[in-house]
Amino acid sequence: MDMSANDYAISCRDVTVSFGDHKVLDGLDIDVPRGALLGFVGASGAGKSVLMRTILGLVPRQGGTIDVLGVNLDESNEAERSRVEKEMGVLFQHGALFSSLNVRQNVQAPMREHLDLSQQLMDELADLKLAMVGLNPDAGDKFPSELSGGMIKRAALARALALDPKIVFLDEPTSGLDPIGAAEFDELIAKLSETLGLTVFMVTHDLDSLISTCTHIAALGGGKILVLGDPKTVMAFDDPWINRYFHGARARAVLGGVAAREQD
Repeated sequence: MDMSANDYAISCRDVTVSFGDHKVLDGLDIDVPRGALLGFVGASGAGKSVLMRTILGLVPRQGGTIDVLGVNLDESNEAERSRVEKEMGVLFQHGALFSSLNVRQNVQAPMREHLDLSQQLMDELADLKLAMVGLNPDAGDKFPSELSGGMIKRAALARALALDPKIVFLDEPTSGLDPIGAAEFDELIAKLSETLGLTVFMVTHDLDSLISTCTHIAALGGGKILVLGDPKTVMAFDDPWINRYFHGARARAVLGGVAAREQD
């Protein structure tokens, strides 16, 4: 079935990003379907986070076009860009919480920037977002330095959801978590994606996350998308890096564990 431009949450065409003489993204094309939970993989230094930050407007590109939710970011006016920015939530790799603010204030930061709400309403909304990610209201009074790694991730996710975005970007969301914490976070992401109808763009190295959680996987190599599709399609793609990544000893152990859990 053919898909129109409106079926994609993100569309990149011929995107090129260079740092000095080093070309990181080289005429990259990618279409992310609306509602997809996309795992974005590639070798270390391949440019995964660079693409995410380029889509967010945090890294300048030397060429190409980017459409987000049907809006061309180059041709849009200020009001359109502002609307699109509010539709995108971001969880950076280490949470990036403001250390001088407590958790509730961190969640409220996007609200203060983009909305005109009373303090009481912001407090209620912040506590609602904390509950959505599995944190008690008491956590809102804590500062980032008082949180565990898992709580930092959840607090940062609550902030990413503060404006009810349509797209959420996650940069290595399970890094630094123990296997139980990582599995619980994967389940949370999958549940929120389905319940809220989110499109999720997740940069990750976590094979377990990819296989057990993602509806789509995209693999980056040589500055371009090697393949994008459902997990089975990507794992069957004939490419040396993909073969090593998805069919090496560690991958076989992960796939075996996933298969065992599905049988249970």
